Amino acid sequence: MLLTVDIGNTNVLMGIFESESLIATWRFFSTSSRTHDEWGSMLIIQAERFNFQLRDIKGVIISSVVPSLNPIFEKMSEIYLNLQPIFITPEINLGIKIMYEEPHMVGSDRICDAVASFEKYGGPLIVVDFGTATTYDVVLKDGSYLGGIISPGIEMISEMLHKKTAKLPLVEQKFPKRIIGKNTEESIQSGIMYGVVVQVEGFVELLKKEINEKPKVIATGGFTDLIRGKTNVIDYFEPFLILEGLNIIYKRNIKK
Repeated sequence: MLLTVDIGNTNVLMGIFESESLIATWRFFSTSSRTHDEWGSMLIIQAERFNFQLRDIKGVIISSVVPSLNPIFEKMSEIYLNLQPIFITPEINLGIKIMYEEPHMVGSDRICDAVASFEKYGGPLIVVDFGTATTYDVVLKDGSYLGGIISPGIEMISEMLHKKTAKLPLVEQKFPKRIIGKNTEESIQSGIMYGVVVQVEGFVELLKKEINEKPKVIATGGFTDLIRGKTNVIDYFEPFLILEGLNIIYKRNIKK
């Protein structure tokens, strides 16, 4: 079994792979206040919940965009699993070519998305990740990762709109019944949610023109289900793309 860990700015998503099968997933809020023992205790609870044994975990691989949490998860892995985790960096075998001007500045979550998408669908492709930020990443037919776009995510837009105004409330992130809001809550929801749809459609069109290709468009991330069915520019929805990318990268880097 393999433990995959995606440390994001808002959530930590973990998954257990048994060969190619993702047999368990769970999610907790990201916080630097938890110790390695607390994360270890939570892992034990999930093992009981999903009926697997910690001793059966033979590897750990981590994607992290929160550097302060890296040593905590490393220590958790060493103490509770007796394993040294692999962290995603541009130096390890990814199976794609990072063409970013500063490879170390590419988020490891974006790398995992690109790796999994390219493995499953080939290139060219555009990966849209609806997370804390909404990111757009482009991979060409030969596996070259070009880079992409980083924009505010759905939750971030909602929170900033609330914090930067005196009278606008924090609203539930969902599509209203109509585009024309009949009250303040509906108006905010329409602006946020349909605004994201318009953004996705616009950015995808611009990216297609810039690379002069007809790429497949893959959507992933925590807010993916909200967008499903609201636009026809997305070809495939893959909710656990980062974890799948971690599984693929781990297999490319373990010593036989």
